[in-house]
Amino acid sequence: MISKKTEQLVIATVGFFWAFLMWFSTAAFSTSIDSAFGLTTGGLALLASSALWLAPPGRVIAGWAADRFGAHNTFAAILAYSGLMSIASAFATNYDVLFVERLVVASAGISFVVGIQHVSQWFDDHEIGTAEGIYAGTGNAGAGVGALVLPRLYGTNFGDAFLHLGIVALVIAVVYKWRGEPAKDVATAETARSNAGIKDTLYVWTRFAAIGLMLAYAMSFGLEIAMNSWLPTYYASGFQDAIAGLGFTGVAAIQTAAGTFAAVQSFNASLFRPFSGYMSDLWQRKEWTPYPFLSAEQEYAPRVHWLMTALLLITLMMCALTVAGTMGLLPVSVVVLAGFGIAVSFGTGGVFAIVPLMFKDRPGIAAGFIGGISTAGGIVYPLVFGWIPDIHMGYAAVAIVFFVPFIAFFVWAMRSEQSLSEHGIGSRERWLGPEKPTNAVPGGDD
Repeated sequence: MISKKTEQLVIATVGFFWAFLMWFSTAAFSTSIDSAFGLTTGGLALLASSALWLAPPGRVIAGWAADRFGAHNTFAAILAYSGLMSIASAFATNYDVLFVERLVVASAGISFVVGIQHVSQWFDDHEIGTAEGIYAGTGNAGAGVGALVLPRLYGTNFGDAFLHLGIVALVIAVVYKWRGEPAKDVATAETARSNAGIKDTLYVWTRFAAIGLMLAYAMSFGLEIAMNSWLPTYYASGFQDAIAGLGFTGVAAIQTAAGTFAAVQSFNASLFRPFSGYMSDLWQRKEWTPYPFLSAEQEYAPRVHWLMTALLLITLMMCALTVAGTMGLLPVSVVVLAGFGIAVSFGTGGVFAIVPLMFKDRPGIAAGFIGGISTAGGIVYPLVFGWIPDIHMGYAAVAIVFFVPFIAFFVWAMRSEQSLSEHGIGSRERWLGPEKPTNAVPGGDD
């Protein structure tokens, strides 16, 4: 018999894996959809970007709902409606209808913050990084599976793929509702529920550390999902001659090759995310704080320093992708992409090894804000990639224009010698009133 907390981790992980698979299944068939409906390059970029449109507000709401109503109820509801819409999209004959239906299906990705809240309610502080890493890393693999497997299983028949994905989502929704439990004890669940008010929400949103973590997640997961949407188009367009030279010709063959290259990033970003959570736990145990410009006073400071390492690596890898692309080196680009995926995993795993500890009594609200607003990067980045005339220069442009300022704010926010979870616009007392006794650990937000 597996333990109850392990069962909850498995349920959350399976649910998120399938939600992620549905989320980016549209991107896996972008070439087929283009062939069926005759889209322009700008239209393809818009389709890629649309997968993220509902994520920022949706994740904010889903995180709050997880605290308020329990993760098991919230996750099951997300899987149910997105599964039904996926089934409906299988029968769409008009592109406008298909676009709207796939937009709703893509909102399955808001389930991420629900699972983060769910896992945090079951695992102890010393193991939270590894547990969240296993959950998110395995779930994120859904995008890679979609890019690699779906075109091989269904060819250009995206309708059958959308139908089958939706049916399985409904089955998982039933299991999640049946076997899922909101927290390891009633007190833990009640604490989250009672702290799900509007003032609690605004308090978290106005903490500088929360904003810094949100920007860090925009640099990692926001970028990862942007790349999941963009990379099949990028390799099919930017390396068309090189792919043809490998013997891939025709829509289906090019789509399969481009999807295979794109999956390198997604699989590495998923595979190494549990490792990133483990490394955050390790840095915490060893008390490593190598960066003199970051605070070392907080209990979770070593985790912040690990995350800083990830942000620097992500920025360097983006520039390396531009160099490989402008030189027309497809093999080098794929190798760099593999390293890029690892760097991204360090960032995604590093962020959510911190969030449940920094905002211990409001995990859903914090996860919703940090994991939600950050996904706007997934909307913006593909548009930048598609807007710049040289398709290879978009990566360096995003690194310079967005990531350098993001890192600067992160460093500023994490330099504070105050409790990082309290430093922000307005005091804790102004937002929440006099502090009440709670079961929060030192370093938590209460």
